[in-house]
Amino acid sequence: MTPKTRHLALSLVAASALTLALTACTPPTPSSEPTSSPSSSSTASAESCAGVTVVVDTGDLDVSDDPSASVCVDTDGKILGTDAVSEAGFTTVGTTTYPDDVICRVNGVPAEDTELTGDDGAAYHETCADMPPAAAYWGLWVKPAGGTWDYAQTGLSALELNPGDSVELLFTLNGAPAAPAS
Repeated sequence: MTPKTRHLALSLVAASALTLALTACTPPTPSSEPTSSPSSSSTASAESCAGVTVVVDTGDLDVSDDPSASVCVDTDGKILGTDAVSEAGFTTVGTTTYPDDVICRVNGVPAEDTELTGDDGAAYHETCADMPPAAAYWGLWVKPAGGTWDYAQTGLSALELNPGDSVELLFTLNGAPAAPAS
């Protein structure tokens, strides 16, 4: 990664954090409440899911307890991202500074003792205190029904999903993968 692209990546992470922090300060509107609750979940592809597809992908992270999976959460109305992820069987941990907006761990991954090595060779261990580094973080992606993947503009707790939508928690390590596969 060149200094210019690293600066750009850090700027994007900072801008995303600011957006998420500002979103967290906005009181929820009545429409942010789910209109139905999920009834069950099962492994399925996005094409066959009538509810919301929740994807967890650890990307290039090499872990023994890899939580990567795609799960269909049955719902017939709006559902919050945190509810969809929980109903899909995943647990998330935020950071101390951004508890509901920045995802630090999914099903315990990466553990604090997991050594994450940046492109510059420096070792890093995720403590979940603040923003993760641009070289090792969980990205939150959304794909509306019939649409394409886009980086989420809000944190998981404020993200509203409709039947047919997909949400992905993608671990990006040293810029790869840069976006969901499909």
